[in-house]
Amino acid sequence: MSSASVLVPPVRFERWVANFATRHGGVSLEVDDGLRGSAPDGSTFSARLPFATSYAGAADPAAFVAAAAAPAVWGVLLVRKGGFAVARLAGPALAEHKIGQRHVQGRTKAGGQSQQRFARRRDNQARVAYEAAAEHAARILRSGPVVTGGDRAAVAEVLADPRLRGVAVVEPWLDVPDPRRQVLDRAIADAASIRVDVTNA
Repeated sequence: MSSASVLVPPVRFERWVANFATRHGGVSLEVDDGLRGSAPDGSTFSARLPFATSYAGAADPAAFVAAAAAPAVWGVLLVRKGGFAVARLAGPALAEHKIGQRHVQGRTKAGGQSQQRFARRRDNQARVAYEAAAEHAARILRSGPVVTGGDRAAVAEVLADPRLRGVAVVEPWLDVPDPRRQVLDRAIADAASIRVDVTNA
């Protein structure tokens, strides 16, 4: 047995299920808050809608895809030391975004007081970066679910801002490098994808 998790864009999900059935000799489908597939050889998959949405429709890939439509308003927040990206989307369309970089001092090999000074400087620089991220997030993010990613401690620092108290964070967590436009575009696509946990017999 081998297991894996994949993110499948909704437009490709029906083909993904068809390919699973071809590889494993067929598939029977059932609804279990998502869509579950079982093959004659013992292989299975469990698909979950994006934005923590429950599914209670027909046991049919086309119906499942129809339920995977993006909300009218949703967002993405990515934060790492020295960089952030925040975006508001209207359905599949990018409505507003901001990407920012802030210099954060690298680690030093010096010891004693020098190391302490560098550590304080790094902390101060990171704090400024997080404050900038929170300011733009408070301006850009509106109602609706928000998918987060980057560095968990950094995201927690930004979300601790009182202006972001109402942000509704949903899975999946996105493990991304320093946010750039290409990274943000990939994160948006991943956030809106169907998560499929697969076990191959």
